[in-house]
Amino acid sequence: MMMLGQRFLSGVQSIGSRWLPFADAVSDELALGRLLRLSMFQVSVAMAAVLLSGTLNRIMVVELGQPAWLVALMVAIPLLLAPARALVGFRSDYHKSYLGWRRVPYLWFGTLLQFGGLAIMPFALIVMTEPHSGPAMTGPVAAMLAFVLVGAGMHTTQTAGLALATDLANEESRPKVVALLYVMLLVGTVAASLGFAQLLVDFTYYQLIQVLQGAAALTAALNFVALWKQEPRQPHLTRHDRTTPPFMTVWREFSLQPRARRLLVAIGLGTMGFTMQDILLEPYGAQILAMTVSETTQLTALLGGGMLVAFLAAAQLLGRGSDPIRIAGFGVMVGVFAFSSVIFAAPFDSELIFRGGTFGIGLGNGLFAVGTLTAVMTLERSDLTGLALGAWGAVQTTATGIAIFAGGALRDIVAAWIDAGLLGEVLTEQSMAYAVVYHVEIFILFIALIALGPLVRQPDEQNEQPPGMRLADFPG
Repeated sequence: MMMLGQRFLSGVQSIGSRWLPFADAVSDELALGRLLRLSMFQVSVAMAAVLLSGTLNRIMVVELGQPAWLVALMVAIPLLLAPARALVGFRSDYHKSYLGWRRVPYLWFGTLLQFGGLAIMPFALIVMTEPHSGPAMTGPVAAMLAFVLVGAGMHTTQTAGLALATDLANEESRPKVVALLYVMLLVGTVAASLGFAQLLVDFTYYQLIQVLQGAAALTAALNFVALWKQEPRQPHLTRHDRTTPPFMTVWREFSLQPRARRLLVAIGLGTMGFTMQDILLEPYGAQILAMTVSETTQLTALLGGGMLVAFLAAAQLLGRGSDPIRIAGFGVMVGVFAFSSVIFAAPFDSELIFRGGTFGIGLGNGLFAVGTLTAVMTLERSDLTGLALGAWGAVQTTATGIAIFAGGALRDIVAAWIDAGLLGEVLTEQSMAYAVVYHVEIFILFIALIALGPLVRQPDEQNEQPPGMRLADFPG
């Protein structure tokens, strides 16, 4: 019996190594169990992201009647703190401590910020829903404070966690480990979205408060499990007499690497093109297609599912030597068709087309993200793991914050024009306010495609190129 069990286990392991993406991320230094436990910090980050950009933004806009621009500002401000990710990564690279830990202090501090923000949020909702004698802006200001705390915690936790993972992995498996952690982020997004949707089927504010309190407690538990006995103590790396170079000096050295600046610009443009809809997708489903809270919350699961499929497909392509920039460009084109589907969902009054477009947005965004992440990893200096990952996250998240606020503000402006009759007698449907935003996103994605063009790796630079205009021929 024991022999049969060993054979079965050996067979499962061989199947996994052959067919499962990122199975080769496991190494002698970083066993599978330890790697999966470390990835729990990504699940807590995903859970917070679903609450902030999904469930809470829809409830504030639709149920609480808050202006979309105000809610967009609440979501965008924490994201605009993202440039600090590069600084957090840099500081963790050169952290000084007698305990010998570089990443753990930042992981724990980020956890405390996440927990604090989620703990404050229920009180902000109570102030917004119950009559009170104070100023009307007390509730929104309290909610904004909670959003800022959670967002800052997510930035700190994720940057330090990814840096710790790359420290623990060997040089060969390092990009695969980072990619696996982003897969876990998407798995956490899907799981959190489905879980919150199930808990809020019969929506009440009391249930929402319970969900927020449970998310705060679960965040602390997950991150504690993730960092327990992960980072070895290395006093020689955290000694107080170690020289710390100026941040801007190191940043200039990093940004002057070949193709680094153009790649960061392309990342920013593509991210903006994909994320202007983050604040609008669920309200669009609610106001235009009459979807319930539970149904619109499931949209986040569709987005995450599309990104997960993209990561798995990209892993197979990268394993065969595909150019990561080409993968990112293909993701941009998928996004163009996906936004077109979302636009057509309104005139056809079709939830199926809308859900298909939502999945396509996640698929395209995932291909773009994994392609650009892999490209950034090739620019990385081995002594600046935190800075390299922080730079990628800073550009991506800052672009997300700008795009979310711009999307919400543009939607409100166009809706006001429609209500005032400034767009004529034909353009009177409220869906047009959302459609304008989606068309702008399509335009930005085309600009991102142009920016990616010169970065595409040619099959053979020595061979004569075929005639005609190619993607890499577009001006920079």
